[in-house]
Formats: sequence, C-alpha cells, structure tokens
Amino acid sequence: MADAYTHGHHASVLKSHTWRTAENSAAYLLPLLAPGTSVLDIGSGPGTITADFARIVAPGTVLGIDASAEVIAKAEADTAPLGLSNLSFETGDAYQLDLADDTFDVVHAHQVLQHVGDPVAMLREMRRVAAVGGTVAVRDVDYEGVIWSPRSPEIAEWLALYLKVHRGVSGEPAAGRFLKSWAREAGFTEVTCTASTWLFENDEDRAWWGDMWAERAVDSAFADNAQRLGLADRETLERISEGWKRWAADPDGWLLMPHAEILARA
Repeated sequence: MADAYTHGHHASVLKSHTWRTAENSAAYLLPLLAPGTSVLDIGSGPGTITADFARIVAPGTVLGIDASAEVIAKAEADTAPLGLSNLSFETGDAYQLDLADDTFDVVHAHQVLQHVGDPVAMLREMRRVAAVGGTVAVRDVDYEGVIWSPRSPEIAEWLALYLKVHRGVSGEPAAGRFLKSWAREAGFTEVTCTASTWLFENDEDRAWWGDMWAERAVDSAFADNAQRLGLADRETLERISEGWKRWAADPDGWLLMPHAEILARA
C-alpha cells in the first residue's frame, strides 16, 4: 500500500488503537454477526476489534489485514493468549488483496478510508472479496465535526493543524461525511447509513484521551509530519501539548468525535 499513515505507530498511537473494541467501535455491525460468519478486517491494526469479531462468529473464520508488518506481529502476539483458532493475521495491500473473489460474508474497515488516497478504489476491492449477498461495513470519523468544551485556543489550534497535516500526508480527515458517496461511486447499489460518537468527558476518559494527545502532539509521526511539512514548529507543538493536559485536568472537559457508518451491498 503506497499511502502514508498520518499517525504512524508510536506507542501513544497504539495506545488509542488497543482501546478499540467491537462494542465501542463497530456496534452498528454486531447485529449482522453470528456464529459461522466469515469476516475480513481491513486495516486491523493491533487486532482488538478483530479478536472480538472472532469470538462472536466462531467457528467462522476471521482474517485481519494490515499494511504494517510490525503491527501485524503485535496483533499476533497480543491475541495468541486468547486461543482463538479461527483468527489469523496477514500483511497485505488493501488495494490489491491476495484473496479470491466472493470470499467473506463481511468485509470491515474501521478508521481506514480516511487515511487512503483512493478510497473508492479500496471500496471496489472490498466489494470484490465480499461474498454474493455479503456486506461491506465501514466506519470513519469526521474530524471537521469534532466539538469540545471548555473553549481552548490550543485545542482549536490542534484541530486546524491536524486537518492540514492529515491532508498533507494522505487522505481526508472528514471522511465520515463522504462514505455514502464513495460507496455509491464504487458500485454499491444498497448503502445503509448510520452515525455514532465517541465521547470523552469523565475523569478517566479525559485523562486517557488528553494525555495521549499531549504525547502525540510532540512525540509521534503527527509531530514529525507537522514540522516536515512546515506547518508547525516545536514551540507550537509543545503549546498544543500543554493545552491537552489542561483540558484533561479540567472537570468540565468534554469532547465528542462524530462517526459515520455504512453497510454496503452491491
């Protein structure tokens, strides 16, 4: 896969990825999963959602695909103790999957299309490997719709910078609003749309999200890309990091991330 990944795989990034579960990140898909369902998870990352799928659909097979061999190795190591014999992972290119046509009942991608240069082409490939009558399920955030309180100039600065960095590296950070049109362009004739949110507002969630972004703002690929693209200097990134820390410590802190979801069939 030629697309660069805005966030990279710094420990602070993987911290957010391993928080994800089928319940908090794929609830819209769960009614379609039953024992015996076969699932392909595109961009499976550290495999937490993928492993949940494997538990739900056993004995149905679940395959996680990711472009990063390093992340695939982590997923294999982290899920091995679960003893899920129906779960496997492979490194692969989601534009050109080494899989036969009409293979999986469900082809799933979470927070993937926002990072790719040609989401329509990727959706066409997902459609190719979906079984006849199968479903392609996609969920992506819309960063342009993020809202927070209290008002914070540092978080406003972060969001403006994030949008520029993301678009400067690869993809569309407001992907959520385009999922329906991308799916129709990819040839799907039946597209069911839903939406859901992530909300971070209690002490534990604020500390987790705010401290994570305080670190990512200065020590991840996001920080490297912001400086490489000439969009921010170290002083700016450190100011944003401190803003996240203050938000996390504020008992009135509240942040919502909107997500779009589609269930698509050809």
